[in-house]
Amino acid sequence: MMWTLVACAGPRTAASSFGPDTVRERARKLALEPYQKPVASLPPAYAQLTYDQYRDIRFRPEKARWRDAELPFQAQFFAPGFFYTSPIPMHEVDAGRAEPIRFSPELFSYGPLVKGLPDSPIAGFAGFRLSHPLNRAEYFDELVVFLGASYFRALGRGNVYGLSARGLAIDTALPEGEEFPHFREFWMEKPAPGADRVVVHALMDSPSVTGAYRFVIIPGERTVMEVEAQLHARKAVKRLGVAPLTSMYLFGENDRGTLDDFRPEVHDSDGLVLWMKNGEHLWRPLQNPAHLSVSSFQVEGLRGFGLMQRDQDFRDYEDLEARYDKRPSVWVEPVGDWGRGAVQLVEIPTHQEIDDNIVAYWVPEKPFTAGAELRLAWKLTWGSGSPEKPREALTTATRIAQGSTPGARRFVLDFSRGEGAELQAPVEAVVTTSSGRVLLPTAQRNEATGGWRATFELVPEGNTPAELRCFLRSGSQTLTETWSYPWTP
Repeated sequence: MMWTLVACAGPRTAASSFGPDTVRERARKLALEPYQKPVASLPPAYAQLTYDQYRDIRFRPEKARWRDAELPFQAQFFAPGFFYTSPIPMHEVDAGRAEPIRFSPELFSYGPLVKGLPDSPIAGFAGFRLSHPLNRAEYFDELVVFLGASYFRALGRGNVYGLSARGLAIDTALPEGEEFPHFREFWMEKPAPGADRVVVHALMDSPSVTGAYRFVIIPGERTVMEVEAQLHARKAVKRLGVAPLTSMYLFGENDRGTLDDFRPEVHDSDGLVLWMKNGEHLWRPLQNPAHLSVSSFQVEGLRGFGLMQRDQDFRDYEDLEARYDKRPSVWVEPVGDWGRGAVQLVEIPTHQEIDDNIVAYWVPEKPFTAGAELRLAWKLTWGSGSPEKPREALTTATRIAQGSTPGARRFVLDFSRGEGAELQAPVEAVVTTSSGRVLLPTAQRNEATGGWRATFELVPEGNTPAELRCFLRSGSQTLTETWSYPWTP
């Protein structure tokens, strides 16, 4: 199908005043109104675009916002169409005034599959990306993308896109089905010359919750996003997921399954990290389970959590196209005291790497009831390596094999070098299980890496699953983080 390109534009809307409370007041008032599902207001030619046709529409880099002003950030936009049938209004904020950013087909180039689009007015975009000289001074790299529902993702230096974050998760993994909030409107503050950060505001809406978000995006070796959220409940929420992260895990050294693949591992993230204020540091390797799995980690005093990509050697993946070795980790750090609650990890079975089957988020202990308001802030750090710096050694590999006795499973855990003090006593592996028996726990130096290796065997108790934990200690000194693993027969 072909169309003739006709210049068109969205409706003109006057500039309006904009201040720190503008989006907050919008969210507060919106929560008092009945939920209105966004109308799919695109012309049929847009709404009926195929995947290949949609990919054939590209933003013209020379049309990027702030490019002509030679500012340190530039904004580009995604055309509506295909999945994105409800255009999102966007605004530029400058000197306390919000000016609408108008859609025009002249902002885009059209490949051979799409010659143009009809002349109907369109009041917004599907989403946007911000770029910045992240890796070298003379080139504007993609830095962050907001596209689809409340999803967004960012890059640190040298990264390629991997896992995503979301504004909010509602009723994830509950039988009645998940509710997906959407960002309905965006405001981008025009950066000053030489600015090292850019600010984005967003209005979120869903049947249950409205929200006002403010993102301060600071690019660097690890890109930091300072997030403030003010949430309003239209109705009670059974499971409120704060600061949700969404990733993909197909298989790794601990969980290869029956997949026939030349690559040693395939994942955007390989583990969940939890760091409590009492100093405990926990590592949970991810799995691709046979059935939906939801794990809860009760926490009082959360220092942070994140989905990490610890395996960052090309030889871990041998994938020249996906470059999983360059996928970023994301660390969530609460700002202020979030109180009691739990970090939940959701693992969904999948047989293909295009599925995002991993979700992690914080669930407050206090119920989020109709009419309630919740204000929270957190920092997201995107990049290679781990921003948290525990003194203890970190888990670098989990391997599982047949044990030495019938029915037993052997676990081999590798830990990094660590930064502990000089050892005054022999090193021991402390292993516990919720069911079954632990045999032959040992700990030894890994001369090849300078770190440590722990091994033990589990004799299961029939078909009862086991929750395993292991750490190394020398006398009263803890040498490693706590490795945590659910094993199912």
